[in-house]
Amino acid sequence: MSRSVLIIDDERDLSQALAIRLRAAGYEAATADDGITGIAAAFSQRPDAIVLDMRMPDLDGFEVQARLKRDPQLSRVPVIFLSANVQDTARQTALAAGAAAYLTKPYDAREVLAVIASAIDHATAGSEHERSDGHEKQ
Repeated sequence: MSRSVLIIDDERDLSQALAIRLRAAGYEAATADDGITGIAAAFSQRPDAIVLDMRMPDLDGFEVQARLKRDPQLSRVPVIFLSANVQDTARQTALAAGAAAYLTKPYDAREVLAVIASAIDHATAGSEHERSDGHEKQ
């Protein structure tokens, strides 16, 4: 079963390039050019991970993440921020809000792929642990 990643970023060239790399690594990859479209895509596609930009014209990454976390089925999907914002306060805020990771642009493709794989593995292991404890995943 192929794992899927949704990239939400208003920089279309970056999104497309990352999607190509993800597909080459065996992932299904979809892109969304803004926060509103990204949220809708997340609800319809139920990806295994989301790569999210911080600065976008309609909703910023924090608001997108907050809306995703409010949905029981999306709340456990790991969100990896990929942003040009290198300020440590942005990183700390993202991680405190539940982001799986915070990477900066320009990015190293191998690092991004490794972080996505690790985040999905961690989320999957957590879901399997809950089911084995008798708690169903929501």
